[in-house]
Amino acid sequence: MIQTKLIPRAEEAYEPPILIKSMLAQSLKYEPQREIIYRDLFRMDYVRFNERVRQLANALTALGVQPGNTVAVLDWDSHRYLECFFGVTSLGAILHTVNVRLSPAQILYTMNHAEDKMVLIHEDFLPILNAVQDQLTTVESFVLLSDKVYTGATPDVPANFAGEYEALLADNSPDYDFPDFDENTWATTFYTTGTTGNPKGVYFSHRQLFMHTMGLATYVCGYQAVPFSSLSDVYMPLTPMFHVHAWGFPFLATMLSTKQVYPGRYEPDMLVKLLGNEQITLSHCVPTVMGMILACPAAQQVDLSHWKVIIGGSALTRGLAQAATAMGIQIYQGYGMSETAPVLALTHLNDTERNQTGDEQLALRTRAGRTAPFVEFKLLDDAGNDVPHDGQSVGELLVRAPWLTQGYYQDPEREVALWQGGWLHTGDVASISPDNWVQIADRLKDVIKTGGEWVSSLDMENVLSQLEGIAESAVVGITSERWGERPHALIVPKPGFELTEVSIKQQLQSKVDKGELNKWYVPDSVHIVSAIPKTSVGKIDKKQIRADLNSTMAKTTATT
Repeated sequence: MIQTKLIPRAEEAYEPPILIKSMLAQSLKYEPQREIIYRDLFRMDYVRFNERVRQLANALTALGVQPGNTVAVLDWDSHRYLECFFGVTSLGAILHTVNVRLSPAQILYTMNHAEDKMVLIHEDFLPILNAVQDQLTTVESFVLLSDKVYTGATPDVPANFAGEYEALLADNSPDYDFPDFDENTWATTFYTTGTTGNPKGVYFSHRQLFMHTMGLATYVCGYQAVPFSSLSDVYMPLTPMFHVHAWGFPFLATMLSTKQVYPGRYEPDMLVKLLGNEQITLSHCVPTVMGMILACPAAQQVDLSHWKVIIGGSALTRGLAQAATAMGIQIYQGYGMSETAPVLALTHLNDTERNQTGDEQLALRTRAGRTAPFVEFKLLDDAGNDVPHDGQSVGELLVRAPWLTQGYYQDPEREVALWQGGWLHTGDVASISPDNWVQIADRLKDVIKTGGEWVSSLDMENVLSQLEGIAESAVVGITSERWGERPHALIVPKPGFELTEVSIKQQLQSKVDKGELNKWYVPDSVHIVSAIPKTSVGKIDKKQIRADLNSTMAKTTATT
C-alpha cells in the first residue's frame, strides 16, 4: 500500500462510522407505512418495527448483554430474526445465527466456540437445547420465542428462562439511542461445515455488511441485474436467515422500506399461500426449495409470472430453469459462499443479451452470474499461474471484495489456507469470460479426473436434469483402478415415472451418438433413489454420497 497524503480535519469535524444502525435509520425516512409480515400471524409497519428493535435492545441490556457479548438465535425465518439483525448488532453485541439443521453435537460445538452469552430460541427447537444445555459453557440466560402468543395461546416458558420474547419487549421502552462505535466492530458470526473437521466460524463487521448491502443495491437497484425496486417489489426470503444473513437481502429490503414477508418454517402450502396473497415478487433459494414449490399442487393455481427467484447454494440446472420458466417464474442465478457474505456474482443481462431468444438467455441464466460490483476475481492453475479470462480456460477461483471474512475464528491453520497469497480461495474451479460471466465447472474436490480427462459433475447433472422423468440428480467420482476415478449417478424420478439404469444410460448413449455428450461423461452406474442426501443448508451432500456408494460397492464386491 502506497504512502499518500490524508485529508486534514477540523478539530470538531465528525465523520460517522458506517454501521448497521444507519441502514435501519433509512427505513423510517420515506415509506414507514409499508409492512413487515410473518406468515399469516403478525403484521406491522416500519414505525412499529423500529420501536420493537429498540425494545429488544432495552430488553437485552436489562438482561446483561453488553458490547462484545455474543447472542445466539435459533428461529425460523421471522420478523423476530429480522429484529435481531438490527437490535443485537446495533448494541455493539455479536449476533450468532445458529444453523438449526446441524446435529446437536455440532450445534453445541458452535455455541461453545462462539462463546454465546444469551440464547433466543424458538419453542420448536427446545428438544435440541434439552440435549445439550448442561454442556453449554458460556450461556447465562435464555429467551423463548413462541408463535402461540399470536394466536391467543399461552406459551410454556421453561423455569430457567428469563422470559418470553413478546412479553420482554412489552416490558421495555421503545426509545433507545444506539451508540457510535468503530465500524470494524464484529457484528455477526455463523458456522460453515466442510468435508473434514469441526464447523468453521466466519465473521463480519458492521463495515463489511454495510458495504455488501451497498454492493447489492448497486447491482439489483442500479444496474437492475435482478430488477429490484422498493416501490413495486415484495420480498420474501426462502433461504434460512441463519445462512449468510439470508444472502444479505433483509438488510437491503429494510434499508429501502420494502414490503417484506417472512414465512417461518418452509411448508409448501404456506409458501404458495403467501406468494399469492401477498403478491411476492422477489425471493432466493436453493434448487431443492424451488423444486419443492414447483411440485406443490397448490402452485399450479397461483399466478407466478411476477415472481423473480435467485437460485444459489447449488448450481441451477437447465432442467429446473426450464420447469420454473414454464410456470412464468423469472429465474436467475447467484454465486457466493458463507465466507463472502455472500454475493459475488448474479445474473445480469446487458442490452444485447436482453434481446436474445429464450434458449440463449437460459444458457446465460444457468451460469453462476456476472461479477458483482466491487468484486475482483482471478483464476489460478495447479502451478499457481494466472489463467486467462477467455471463457474457456479453467482454474481455481480466487476473490477480493470489501466484505469477505478475514479468517476463521480461532482456526489459524484453515484460515491461512483460505487467504493464501492475499486472495480468498473459493475452492471452486471456474472459467471467466472477457465480459465477466463466471461459469463454475465444479468444486475442486468434486471434479472427476478420469483417464487424464476432467469430468464436471455439474455439467453431467445439467445433462441429466433435461432427461424425461428425472426430478433430481447427483453425480460423484468414485475411485477406479483403471481410470483413476469414474462418475456415478443418483437419480430421483418424477412422480409417475418408472426409470431404470438401462433406460437412463440409453438416453445418454443417444446423446453420445449425436455428438452432444462425451462418452467418458456417461456414469458407470446409475442408482434410482427416493431422495438425495443434502447438507444442512440444502446443498447436495457429495461427501455423504461418495461414502454411501463406496460402502455399497465394497459390500457388493465382498459378496461376489
